[in-house]
Amino acid sequence: MGRHRKPPTATVRRSSVIALTGLVPAGLVAVGATADMGDTNLVAASVLQHLSGNEPDDQAPRTEAVAEPEPEPTVEYVANAMAQQGHTAPPIVKTVALPDGREPAALPPGPLGMPGVAFAAYQSAEHTLAAENPDCGMPWYMLAGIGRVESTHAFGGKADADGNPLTPVYGPVLDGSLAGNHVVNDSDGGELDGLAGYDRAIGPMQFLPETWKQYGADGNGDGIADPQNLFDAALTAGKYLCHGGLNMHDLAQQTKAILRYNNSMAYVANVMAWATSYSSGIAPQPGQLPRI
Repeated sequence: MGRHRKPPTATVRRSSVIALTGLVPAGLVAVGATADMGDTNLVAASVLQHLSGNEPDDQAPRTEAVAEPEPEPTVEYVANAMAQQGHTAPPIVKTVALPDGREPAALPPGPLGMPGVAFAAYQSAEHTLAAENPDCGMPWYMLAGIGRVESTHAFGGKADADGNPLTPVYGPVLDGSLAGNHVVNDSDGGELDGLAGYDRAIGPMQFLPETWKQYGADGNGDGIADPQNLFDAALTAGKYLCHGGLNMHDLAQQTKAILRYNNSMAYVANVMAWATSYSSGIAPQPGQLPRI
């Protein structure tokens, strides 16, 4: 049975939608437009204030699912193998229908219990981007921060060894019925999001179909850019964030990049807090995770 025929479909409960022409402030649907940053130094200072823990959050961070360590294969092996695949020909943009009954990946967990298959996908994307766009300096842990906020790494790593979610990841329908969400009319005829009439964000990194068509990348070397695949989604997110010559070593430019996902400083603070935690191995404090 294909993905879009499997009932019921898991739906992301956040509403952080990125569209090419506008952003929907609020939580788990991502895909495209740049924000007018104004004074980037003030923006950077605002982020630091968020990360300082001065803003309360009445929701404690969710605990990452931790799998039992497996001796083989290692995360490094998978990441390197994926990154060494070819990226020469433009990929075919589509969502691949997959059978039911697939088993979750058994890779050992990454930092803070991050699902191993997600860790491998973020590392693979970093490796590829370092070769294709070294000036961006995209670290794996920034992609992990995005993945944590957008879908908790495909619902806690519920993906097979190839990085395909066991259940497709979708955001809410963008028909204006949810507070804070824009109306986004159908842009793909349901080809990617399985929905006619309106769009919804797709995959573990939550892209709108229109943005995926522009930035979609092949992260696992199979010639397909599938928004549901963790490896494809991680690489596409990196390309999207790096677009326009942004440098992730500069806090103001990093902030500008993250705001493309959600035009909210609280969202930026959450992503940066998780990115810092994954790189350091120290879990974020509730005060570092303001409500989005």
